[in-house]
Amino acid sequence: MKKEIAIIGSGFSSLAASCYLALGGWKVTVYEKNETVGGRARQLKKEGFTFDIGPTWYWMPDVFERFFSDFGKAPADYYDLIKLSPAYQVYFGKSDSVTIDDTQDKIRQTFESIEAGSGAKLDVFLKEAKSNYEIAIKDLVYRPGMSAFELVTFETAKKITQFFSTVSKEIRSRFKNDKIIQILEFPVLFLGAKPSKTPAFYSFMNYADFGLGTFHPKEGMYSVVKALEKMAKELGVTIKTNSNVEKIEVGNGKVTALQVNGQRIETDVILSGADYHHSESLLEEKHRSYTENYWNKKTFAPSSLLFYVGFDKKIKNTEHHTLFFDTDFDAHAKAIYDEPHWPENPLFYASFPSKTDRSTAPEGKEAGIFLIPLAPGLKDTPAIRDLYFKKIISRFEQLTDQEIKSSILFHESYCVNDFIKDYNSYKGNAYGMANTLLQTAFLRPKLKSKKVKNLYFTGQLTVPGPGVPPSLISGKLAAELIQKYS
Repeated sequence: MKKEIAIIGSGFSSLAASCYLALGGWKVTVYEKNETVGGRARQLKKEGFTFDIGPTWYWMPDVFERFFSDFGKAPADYYDLIKLSPAYQVYFGKSDSVTIDDTQDKIRQTFESIEAGSGAKLDVFLKEAKSNYEIAIKDLVYRPGMSAFELVTFETAKKITQFFSTVSKEIRSRFKNDKIIQILEFPVLFLGAKPSKTPAFYSFMNYADFGLGTFHPKEGMYSVVKALEKMAKELGVTIKTNSNVEKIEVGNGKVTALQVNGQRIETDVILSGADYHHSESLLEEKHRSYTENYWNKKTFAPSSLLFYVGFDKKIKNTEHHTLFFDTDFDAHAKAIYDEPHWPENPLFYASFPSKTDRSTAPEGKEAGIFLIPLAPGLKDTPAIRDLYFKKIISRFEQLTDQEIKSSILFHESYCVNDFIKDYNSYKGNAYGMANTLLQTAFLRPKLKSKKVKNLYFTGQLTVPGPGVPPSLISGKLAAELIQKYS
């Protein structure tokens, strides 16, 4: 008889784990509280427009390829991938922007045009970043974070000093131009921490950016969710939506059942891909591995204020991905990490998927996604959201030299309260726990409960960390531990 496992949540990590476990012979049931699968990577459709609610960047294509290859498949079996050319654009002021192209040679030329001699320095920096990438992505991140010794290899020993320096220090020791520095510091923001708090070894994100490039799955990131859902079902996984898990039952030190919509369901093992803090709140306090004090002391990745906007015309002077770094980064970072408050002049990001993918907006119209990074736990009201929408739209018009307010057909917002309501997200964070030196690998919350047998966790609050590729890896790591110990 097959062992039964109940998986809480249907984000990338949960769906990935469900596939590995089903392939390993388990009877797998996924319980999702929302109407559709995907966790934070759900989709919004309105008036012919399609928006990714969550992730919009597709980086590290090799991780996706490795995942699908584990099942004898390829991403192309499920969705079409478009390499963006250019990759993205960064605004530093009115009509003052830098475009990052789709090859390292073109990027080198761009850097050289901004700062003489920076092209050759970029080559050296990216060679080191590639080396780090090969060590990290091909090896270290596929380790389950059970012990510090997982990090001790011949290759990491040669990089030891990089774990005690920071990305910011390394970049600023090589480059002097502020624009180049901000462009090179940008990729590690995906890890959820300030560049000044992120170990220099994580420069491998720069290789992911410049070396591998930026992609767009046709019909959006949700097409990747649908791919995982389809493959899971092909492998025999049962997925139940509108199924809210209310309690995890424990008897004699091991999980015995979970309560879903008031119904008690017995199971052999439970894996939670839901928010880690919330997952432990489903247990009696004596069975929790981490206290409230533990969570309060951790550095969390930002939350976000997001807007999904339908325009009745095409937007000019922007690329598919466009970053707006025209205000003080340090002041915004301080508002997120040091003294949490709403930033007066926030940096922001805009995505226009319809520039690449006509399926995301009606003919002649544009789909726009705007994101402002925020401190988790901020007060979130309709009035505040409206104020910040007006702020960034006005700045957008000024910086890109065009009028767009009169072309807005509608806009929907998503912020701290929604992250809490839809995902039970701790303080409404959007990206999980930041990857700082003291919150990396074995120093992150464990995949395997320290107090309850047959209880496991996966996702962006555990190893390897925040982001879509790490979530796929987290699902694999959790599945491997389950098959080893349960």
